[in-house]
Amino acid sequence: MSTVLFWFRSDLRLHDQPALQAALHSGATHLLPVVCQPPVDEPTPWGFARVGPHRQAFVAAALRDLGARMAALGNPLHVCHAAPATALPVLARAVGATTVVCEDIAAPHEQAEVAALRAAGLQVHTVWHSSLLQPADMPWPASDLPAVFTPFRQAVERAHITPSAPLPAPASLLLPPRVPPDVWQAVGAEPAGADQGAAATDNPGGRDPRSSFPYGTPAFNGGETAGLAHLAQYLARKLPHSYKATRNGLTGLDYSSKFSPWLATGALSPRQVYADLKIFERDHGANDGSYWLWFELLWRDYFRLLHLQYGAALYGARGLSALPPARHNAQGFERWCQGRTGEPLVDAAMRELATTGTLSNRLRQVVASYLIHDLHSDWRAGAAWFESQLVDYDVYSNQGNWLYIAGRGTDPRGGRRFNPIKQAQDHDADGIYRRMWGTL
Repeated sequence: MSTVLFWFRSDLRLHDQPALQAALHSGATHLLPVVCQPPVDEPTPWGFARVGPHRQAFVAAALRDLGARMAALGNPLHVCHAAPATALPVLARAVGATTVVCEDIAAPHEQAEVAALRAAGLQVHTVWHSSLLQPADMPWPASDLPAVFTPFRQAVERAHITPSAPLPAPASLLLPPRVPPDVWQAVGAEPAGADQGAAATDNPGGRDPRSSFPYGTPAFNGGETAGLAHLAQYLARKLPHSYKATRNGLTGLDYSSKFSPWLATGALSPRQVYADLKIFERDHGANDGSYWLWFELLWRDYFRLLHLQYGAALYGARGLSALPPARHNAQGFERWCQGRTGEPLVDAAMRELATTGTLSNRLRQVVASYLIHDLHSDWRAGAAWFESQLVDYDVYSNQGNWLYIAGRGTDPRGGRRFNPIKQAQDHDADGIYRRMWGTL
């Protein structure tokens, strides 16, 4: 008997799962699937939890759904409440495994997790599968990625590069090995779907009637089942045709696609989104709105490729720029987090974020600009607050977008400053949004 460990990371799905397929076809006879969730009170350097209650609740729901889907295939998923470098070597020794298969994530914290496993003597086979397009299909190596998004997009479109077809979910899984109960106990493991994180799953933020993404309700549950159903209903209602016209909205269920939370946890594959979108365009026609969904998926890819090019440099105080390290206004940052800056649109947005774990793309730009350019605070603190609060936190897009606004990334104009008064006039002229959050 031989066993391979499969470590789910930000890929909590069974459909279009190249990493899982690699484990299933590795020659092993048994598969041990696990998720590692260290204690959620892990702090950031800025003094607050790295994962806040909104994301805890959404990920917990995704794990319950994934656990149920895997149990139906005869191989239950276990959640280990310990760091990967602690849990996985213990499990490997217990079942005689030497190999771990997992998603490749090109960010410093996630790369360090893999390095720690290799240092512990495990063979780690990583599979890149979070992007729409494969890095190897690009017209250039990662080191030569265009410095600005528009030339990148134009080159991709001129070369007619398209995604590979999404893989179907496996019809069966390898059998699980027997793991002694004391070993499960040693790594703090329990079956996915147990009452892990009860306090997080009871969090009411997604059920606030003002929420634009009411996670915790059936249609906005965290798992793959709800993600695929949301994609299907979004296309059935022909909402891609209006996407470009509505994408700068501030509140509501339909102004944006709402794919990002499921994409962020990996419960929904970008290739599945693209494949179904192309069927939609075949049957109902393409327009600027449906094209703009492709455009946004390319932005998502660009930030991933940027990590392959620059890695840890994206996380330094200077970013990719020659600017001096950012100053930090600690008191201003605290007021910003609490929605007490005195700027009505910014405060409304920050209150929405803290209450519901979500925020429109337009308002993310406005509040990031305000923190950086008006409050003169360190952009990294804002990026960390978004990481803690957002249901749809994605390490690549979060870092790339904050660098962009700060002028320390790939913005050809050297950063973006949004005037909150003008933004309110343009996008909340009637004051409905600001009144909703008690700032007017």
